[in-house]
Amino acid sequence: MTMWENQVEKEHNGKPVPEGLISGEGTHPEAPLTPPSIFPDIPSDLPAAGHGEFLRKRRLLAKVLQQLQASDLPGQEQAQTFMLHLYRRNCRPNTLRAYSGAIQLFLTFLRHTGKVHLEALTRWDLEAFLEHEQDRGLKATSVKSHLGLVKALVRFLVDREVVRAEVLARNITIKLPELLPRAMDPEDVKQLLAVGAKVRNRAMVLLLLRTGMRIGELLNATISDLNLVERKILIYQAEKTQVGRVVYFSDDAREALLAWLAERDPHKQRLFYGRGRDSLGYTAARVMFLKYLIKAGLSQKGHSLHSLRHTFASELLNAGMRLECLQQLLGHAKLEVTRRYARLTDKTREDEYFRAMAIIERGEISGHYRRDRELPAVSQEAQPLGAHG
Repeated sequence: MTMWENQVEKEHNGKPVPEGLISGEGTHPEAPLTPPSIFPDIPSDLPAAGHGEFLRKRRLLAKVLQQLQASDLPGQEQAQTFMLHLYRRNCRPNTLRAYSGAIQLFLTFLRHTGKVHLEALTRWDLEAFLEHEQDRGLKATSVKSHLGLVKALVRFLVDREVVRAEVLARNITIKLPELLPRAMDPEDVKQLLAVGAKVRNRAMVLLLLRTGMRIGELLNATISDLNLVERKILIYQAEKTQVGRVVYFSDDAREALLAWLAERDPHKQRLFYGRGRDSLGYTAARVMFLKYLIKAGLSQKGHSLHSLRHTFASELLNAGMRLECLQQLLGHAKLEVTRRYARLTDKTREDEYFRAMAIIERGEISGHYRRDRELPAVSQEAQPLGAHG
């Protein structure tokens, strides 16, 4: 078995790889391979059971490599090598898609500036690309994301001595606005839950509200991930961090879930699925929630499915949960991310403010405050300093 086959089998979780999916025998995994030698056409009649994400990644990577190969962009070969590097690092399909989009934007920008080879890349090119993305009217988060993905490519090329190290000698950053999470007001939550909804939809909304799961994590959950006795769901691989965690659900979520389990098809693997399908997509879930909001009279409030996760975090902090515990439940890699909710829901700070303001309103402040309308005039004559002591 070649080194490339070993790598593919590892990425396939040790399961047998379908015949015909592996090619490029005798080639080192870090070599700058080309799409035709790696990814032949995958048979359309290949059974996808057990090979879902593996096949999606291969098809996506083949498409990206072919796009780069057919383009006249500067550095297309280095970009192909980098995409193969990401694939071998077991990056998920969405990650590969994000890198591909940002890199092609960057290389297209370089072509318009007259760059032909990435060996001539300078720090000015990165800064100019940053300004170009800002001028396009993108949000600061999108600009920062594109810059970070492009810098990963440049760092990869610096390590391989294609690009000079001084290009990244000083960091290039963009400051993001520190926005508050958009949690739902308690009255909005009551109004939402008071609406009559289909059994499946109510179970989904309550699970998102009581577990803090991301919508992608809930849609990927299988019936085997559910533990009704201990009221928990096992997330073996988180949607963003790819780190597993356990989340718990409340009694009202359990009742809604039991009602759904009584109706659902026991032969389906996913916990939630669409009509005539084995799974449920994000778009369908979003449309479902929008209808739910309209029925509750909340369609103009700007709530989204992710608002349920923000609401979960805010309510737990209001109930006195420690930040460290909430961090684990939300699956945040850094405590600073979880700390954003403390700015939104710090009851201690709120209580202290209203306690102090009540004293002020009652006129019980002791002490005298004076405000001088004019500063004392400064003498125009220089005054010599006396000797110390």
